[in-house]
Amino acid sequence: MDSYEAKQRMTSVLIHVILIIFSIIMIVPFAWMILTALKTNQEAISVNPFYIFPQSGWHWENFGIVWKNYNFVILYKNTLLMIFFRVLCACLTATMAGYAFGRLNFPGKKIMFSLVLVQMMVPGQIFIIPQYLMISKMGMMNTTFGLVFPGLVTAFGTYLLKTGYEGLPKDLEEAAGLDGCNVGQRFLKIMMPLTRSSMVSLGIFTAVFAFKDLMWPMIVCTKAETTTLSAALAKMQGQFTSDYPSMMAAAVLAVVPMIIIYVIFQRQFVEGIATSGGKL
Repeated sequence: MDSYEAKQRMTSVLIHVILIIFSIIMIVPFAWMILTALKTNQEAISVNPFYIFPQSGWHWENFGIVWKNYNFVILYKNTLLMIFFRVLCACLTATMAGYAFGRLNFPGKKIMFSLVLVQMMVPGQIFIIPQYLMISKMGMMNTTFGLVFPGLVTAFGTYLLKTGYEGLPKDLEEAAGLDGCNVGQRFLKIMMPLTRSSMVSLGIFTAVFAFKDLMWPMIVCTKAETTTLSAALAKMQGQFTSDYPSMMAAAVLAVVPMIIIYVIFQRQFVEGIATSGGKL
């Protein structure tokens, strides 16, 4: 028994050591980003591998420079509005479509759901030109609606919610029907509250993907006052030279909203990812 306990203890220690090593590896890029933001440009481009910490002092003014030059208040507002409305629209449309595909029978159901699956398998870049032409003809360039437009519906969300509704017992709907509930009441009062974990998962994925979206904001928002954080950071890259401390300072400021959101909704993040079985 002692040898078994010793073996279990050694296994636990080994697992923790491995997890700590990988955690450090994941933290290194963030630490490097913050340290670079506090250096001068000459220090940032130095090839000396031991030149990790700033040698001429901590240059906190880099944050003030990029905050003033790139108007981060507007960038925060545009990005958070895009994330909010994309999450709202995705959860709303996906839960209704998922319920229809998962619990109702109607003509053409299999064909329509096959189209949803086809859309999931096709690269999203294929839809950029049609979506751009639609936004352009509607006169919605450089608007919040233009940023939100690709996220009004989601094939992945429809599939995720359909799976969630199919996993619920049929007895619930039958009991609600016997009590006099129609389809809408069964959906709103019985079924939709039970798929909360799936909607949380969809909201997490939608928020992260919207925050990371780069190509669409650069295409649809050509004005600085309407663009998002990711597009603004990409435009900081110079053709011949770049101010790396300013770029890293802007990157640090850009991740602050997502860190705050994660700290506030940490439990929902963990539950959503665990329930969906996915990964970011």
